[in-house]
Amino acid sequence: MGMSQHRRLLAPIVALGIVGIALAGCTGGGGGDNGGGGDGDSVTIMGAFTDAQADAFQADLDKWSETSGITVTYDGNTDFQTAVVARATAGNPPDIAIYPQPGVLKSQTASLYPLEDIGIDVDAITADEANGLGTIAQVDGQTFGLPYSINVKSLVWYNPAAFEAAGLTVPTTDDELTAVQEQIISQNLGYPWCVGLESGAATGWPATDWLEEYVLRYGGLDDYNSWIAGDILFDSDLVNEAGDKVADELLAEGKVNGGGPAAATTSFQTAGNQLFVSGKENGQCFMMRQGSFIADFFPEDIKAQIADNDLTNINFFQLPAPDGTEQAMLGGGDLVGAFTDTDATKQVVEYITGKDFGTNGYASQAIFLSPHNDFDTSQYTTEFQKNAQELLAASTTFGFDASDQMPGEVGAGTEWTELTSWFAGQKTMEQAFQAIDASWPDR
Repeated sequence: MGMSQHRRLLAPIVALGIVGIALAGCTGGGGGDNGGGGDGDSVTIMGAFTDAQADAFQADLDKWSETSGITVTYDGNTDFQTAVVARATAGNPPDIAIYPQPGVLKSQTASLYPLEDIGIDVDAITADEANGLGTIAQVDGQTFGLPYSINVKSLVWYNPAAFEAAGLTVPTTDDELTAVQEQIISQNLGYPWCVGLESGAATGWPATDWLEEYVLRYGGLDDYNSWIAGDILFDSDLVNEAGDKVADELLAEGKVNGGGPAAATTSFQTAGNQLFVSGKENGQCFMMRQGSFIADFFPEDIKAQIADNDLTNINFFQLPAPDGTEQAMLGGGDLVGAFTDTDATKQVVEYITGKDFGTNGYASQAIFLSPHNDFDTSQYTTEFQKNAQELLAASTTFGFDASDQMPGEVGAGTEWTELTSWFAGQKTMEQAFQAIDASWPDR
């Protein structure tokens, strides 16, 4: 899955100490005065985020304008996806658009300029980014978008106080992760994992993230992208290896309270509450692999601690890579594309996709995480942002959420339902994978 499906769900929630989730918020808007024209000194940007995030984004650009001499007007629209297509079709696009999903951007390549064509040195901008970040919006060797802010998903949340009380050590390798789980089970401390797949009509999406983690690690970026494109099947050696790993982690005896069937009916929003109870009899679990946005759903007292940068009872580490594979980060991000080729548009794209963006104030937004390893982390205001940036910098590869990029009937359809059936024990993994393959359009 991706964020796209719960952006609507999360819209009213204020991001507390979380990293890089782009919330689509609450006020609509038309376009800038000069539409797609651009008069050289003024540039219009359209995006999906509104309210406090939009205000902070505009303020950062206003500060930058003092030295650049370019006036930038940001217009947030909650119906961005429809509006940006409508305006481009009508010949009145903004100069720049910020896309929460690669799919919509890639559907507009006929209207967007390749960034190379407007004079942007893509290699220079992406030199300090994890492999995969610079090529998310590449089509036929041309770059139609670059990330300005990202979110990360390969996070294992845990309660440091509970770890300490149980004598557990934070694992840094896959073997250590296995050992921690064995210790939790053998000493009857509780359950290694908290897992919730239930999400209303979107039930099953958390399972897609788990599968993506290991396809990305075992396959590397090229095979991961081939899987997204449909060139590698679910019922392939690679995805079966990843699925077996997920089963070892979550579906083996004692790993999850109630096993796969319970995970399938547990809400993703409340699954993490069991990190903060004590004792196996109370359903205590010790780890939860989930994206940065999940902090919004923790109990109120934990959210208050996060707001105070108190990590006594909540923190995260990165899901370790299996031996012999590269450390990878799964996530999402917001991509910047250009509809006009003026020098002013070029300069604005260079600023917001470059490593200095955020230094004029925007990094104080808890939702912001720079894609750049060289970003000055002292600009961040939360420990979570700093911690996530360190993990990102240590990652060789970045994989953009796969199910968000697959055809809708698969990534937001059969993959959700079939993986849920597998977890629930209604189907074998092989049956579930074959059913997903059979649903692929034009195959």
